[in-house]
Order: sequence, then C-alpha cells, then structure tokens
Amino acid sequence: MTAISEPTIAPSSMHNLFDRIAEMGHEQLVLNSEPSAGYRGIIAIHSTTLGPALGGTRFWSYAADEEAIIDALRLARGMTYKNAVAGLNLGGGKSVIIGDNRTKNREMIFRAHGRFVESLGGRYVTAEDVGTSTSDMDFVHMETDNVAGLAGRSGDPSPVTAHGVFRAIQACASFRWGSDSLEGKTVAIQGCGHVGYYLAKELRDAGAKLVVTDIDAERVQRAVKELGAKAVEPGEIYSVKADIFAPCALAPVSTTRPFRSSRWRSSPVQRTTSCSRSVTVMCSRSAAFSMLPTTWRTPVA
Repeated sequence: MTAISEPTIAPSSMHNLFDRIAEMGHEQLVLNSEPSAGYRGIIAIHSTTLGPALGGTRFWSYAADEEAIIDALRLARGMTYKNAVAGLNLGGGKSVIIGDNRTKNREMIFRAHGRFVESLGGRYVTAEDVGTSTSDMDFVHMETDNVAGLAGRSGDPSPVTAHGVFRAIQACASFRWGSDSLEGKTVAIQGCGHVGYYLAKELRDAGAKLVVTDIDAERVQRAVKELGAKAVEPGEIYSVKADIFAPCALAPVSTTRPFRSSRWRSSPVQRTTSCSRSVTVMCSRSAAFSMLPTTWRTPVA
C-alpha cells in the first residue's frame, strides 16, 4: 500500500495570512476548487455592515496563489469604501479566478464559480471585472441569482465606468485650470482595456490629445488607429509630457514615487484600487446605481 504524503505548508505563511486578514479587517476569506471544471476560485468578503458584499470577479493568471489571495483581499476592501461613498446599502467583496482568461472553456469554469457564489447564501454578489464578460456572468447566473452585469440587463459596466472617470477628470480640470474644458489637453492613459479604451474615446471627442500604453500591443494599436493616440512603452508613460495622468491598468499604481521626476501638471485620477472604478463610483453614483437590481437599491437614510 502506497503511503499518502501530506502537503507541506509553511507555518509562517499561514500565520501571516491570518495576520493580514485581521489587519485589513475582513469578515471572511473562502477558497474553492473544482478540478473537473478547471476551476480555482477565491472570494473575499471585507464587510457586510451596510448589506451584501458586492464586487466583481477577476480572472487572472497569478504568479502564485498568495498573490491571488492578497489581490482578492485588497480589492474587496476597496469595494467596501466605494459602495459606502456611493450611498449604497451594500458591503464590499471581491472574487478572483486563477487561470488563463483567454481560455475557451468558460461555461464549466463560470458555472463552478456560480455554485461557489451561491454557497455563501447571498452574503456576496458578483459581477464583471478584469478578464470576464457579460456572457461569463450569464454562465454564473445559471447557478445563482447573486450576480449583476448580465447581458440584456445592466450589461458591460465599462462604458459607465469610463464616463465616471471622464467626469472626474473634468472636475479636476475645473479645479486646476478654472474650466472643465479638455480641448488641447494631453492625457496619458495607462492601460487600454475596456475602461481605458472607452475613456480614450470620450477624451478624444472632448478635444484632448492622447498618449497611451498597455502591455497588450493590439490594444495600443487599436487606440492609435481608431483614436489617433500616440503610443509609448509601458515604462515611459510616467515621464511623458502631459497635463493629466489616467491610470486604467491593473493596480496598484504608486501615487508618489513614479511621479517625483515626471512633468505632470495635474494627476487627478490616481488611485490604489483596481482600474479606475474607485473614482467612477465616487463621481458617478447614478451610473453605478443603475447597474444594480432594484431589490438592492434601498437608499441609505
């Protein structure tokens, strides 16, 4: 009979994990695996003080499981504050799926994720995030009702997210220069994904000049070809001559060190949470609010 060896888990890593959860104030961290579906997922619930924890599902290939856990914890905490500032009776949570988000085997993965969400009994409500789409959320919906951002309903949140960032930039421009006009202003956009691209379109239509970068060359070329943007390498975006910096790539982006030697006159959209959704939720409550089912819209007294 072959002996079954126990996996080795470093005591220090477990100790540090619980210290991190306590330090960040989370209520719950749960992990789930369905090997037959190719699914490995993590759900972090930071707070349910105001209501069920709401936060999207990120599908990403992490270098290590520990990175995925920290990302889920960090993003969940950000959602607590964003939902509170938006005046929603919702707490903060986030989930991550570990894997290659370019996979075609999506139904099995996201139905497994839906079962995982359902197992929490309504404490957590998910939606889209990096690496996921409305069709993915439809698969999740086959297993749970605790999901937003469905096709044919609120749909892709990226356009309203981008519009919220655009309005935030206008507000900062008004404060900095006395006018919210962006005509002739140069905006450096870090990240040309869904939000970054929609933001770039609005900025272009407002008369701004665009400098863009992304680790995905195809996204950069799309912005260059369709929006007339100037492309730079990812490491060069911090030092280009521009008026406004809009970080729309994966967080965290430092708000101090990269800019010490740069030439920014205004950097209004810096943040330390994912993409630019924190700015969007704070500056565009109606957009975020309209994405939620009516049963989750009870106003805060």
